[in-house]
Amino acid sequence: MRDDGAVRVLLAAVARRLAATDRLGIAPSDDLLTAIAATAVTALDAQAASIAVHDPATDRLVFAAAAGPAAGGVVGMTIDAAAGIAGYAFTTGQPLAIADAAADPRFDRSVAEATGYVPSTLLAAPLSDDAGTVGVLEALDHRGGSFSLRDLDVATAIAREATIVVRAGRERHDASALLREAFAALLRNGDGAAADETVIEELVSEATLNLGSGDDDARWRLVDRIARLRDADPESLELAADWLDALLRRTEHRSAGGRRTP
Repeated sequence: MRDDGAVRVLLAAVARRLAATDRLGIAPSDDLLTAIAATAVTALDAQAASIAVHDPATDRLVFAAAAGPAAGGVVGMTIDAAAGIAGYAFTTGQPLAIADAAADPRFDRSVAEATGYVPSTLLAAPLSDDAGTVGVLEALDHRGGSFSLRDLDVATAIAREATIVVRAGRERHDASALLREAFAALLRNGDGAAADETVIEELVSEATLNLGSGDDDARWRLVDRIARLRDADPESLELAADWLDALLRRTEHRSAGGRRTP
């Protein structure tokens, strides 16, 4: 078994990467999702809106946030990932608006009754990005009648913001995975010798990069590099800051270019 010194060095290395992730990411919380649900209520002129997040371990949708006078007791409920209108939006990745919920075969009345509110009209938009679908935004009962195509576009835009929050939250939850990877690597690569900080930094770096896929790989690589700047000399830190400034200017220039009207 490794000594306490190795464990302390390992935990310090992991903590630096998690601190870097916090600085790079958005502070995700149920409060943020609730605020997004409240925005949906206002923007869509709905009686209620909710956000369900997919739990890969159970393959169920977990209602994490809700807002509006008809929100009921949906928060905390879970449903099968393919159940009802929410499940349809999640599994197909397609937004949809239902003008007569009772007449739609995809509508699961038992789920609605469990929340204490049965809607007449509803809208569902998946929480999706290039990496996949992580949940569903639902809006219930448009105050002016049925939800329109414009409402679908608005809901899809709001769902994208919710997707960012969910993804950021999952990156933080990867802390436990990072620790497991790092400890496993530590045990595989030694026989109880004294802590070698350089070796441990390399092991944690490898574990960090193993967490991502696709765009997440690039994000974790940046986290790793920033965390390892701790021991850099001031001149190197200035150079790194200059490179980051150049990257930011390039990103801002591209974003500005994308907003221009042709």
